[in-house]
Amino acid sequence: MRNLLNFLLKYNNIIVFLILEGIAFYWLTNGNTYHNSKMVKTMQGITRRMEGRITNAKNYLSLREVNLQLAEENSALRNRLEQFNHADAPGFDSVNDTTAGRQYIFTAARVTNNSVNKQKNYFTISKGSLQGVEPDMAVTDGNNAVGMVVACSRNFSVAISLLNLDFRLSARLKSSGHFGSLTWDGRSPRYAILNEIPQHISVSEGDTIETTAFSAVFPEGIGIGRVSGIKKSGSDFYRITVELFADFRQLQYVTVIGNLKREEQLELESQYQ
Repeated sequence: MRNLLNFLLKYNNIIVFLILEGIAFYWLTNGNTYHNSKMVKTMQGITRRMEGRITNAKNYLSLREVNLQLAEENSALRNRLEQFNHADAPGFDSVNDTTAGRQYIFTAARVTNNSVNKQKNYFTISKGSLQGVEPDMAVTDGNNAVGMVVACSRNFSVAISLLNLDFRLSARLKSSGHFGSLTWDGRSPRYAILNEIPQHISVSEGDTIETTAFSAVFPEGIGIGRVSGIKKSGSDFYRITVELFADFRQLQYVTVIGNLKREEQLELESQYQ
């Protein structure tokens, strides 16, 4: 109570002034038609702006659900397309086997955790073993390579990011088909390094870099980035700087890609390595 009295005594002049201003404003708007209409229009304008901002905020908050729904629909369409593309594939599969001839399956997921400022970055996605996700599945942001699943729980999975010093990706020049090994040098999250491209190969800035099928993880032809710098190293190979297509700082929704024929390929190859 004493604090309240001290406050009133300290600011009594300001309080009286505000009260008198309020009374004067009330008399002005209610005693004059012109000022009253101006006041009503001003308040209506403020109300409309506030309602507009509230509506925009609600729409923004609903975008997460809309984007996830679109990602899931996109994955479903990819599954259908993969099935149709191989519907007439030769073989002795049962006619009741709906995966006959298919090589890849797709599922959409939301990124629930992510890092880009470490030397070994990982990200977490919102689907796990209960949803069919397994280790060694490829992860893209829809069109571009971003990582690979390394561990799963029932409802979540952790993927090693392309921005990880331990990650290696088989990549090729789209223009010529020559392939090398793509790695991250731990510097900028916007760039990676492509090695093992011989210096007698023609390489130009702006050339597209994409995945090969050699790892049995990624389908071939998935985008990675574009050539932004070319240097001759001490060996017979280029050191090519690649500007990544994916923006890892804005990674929100991803597509997980499973290779149905991966185990068969690896088992056969292991007999000759």
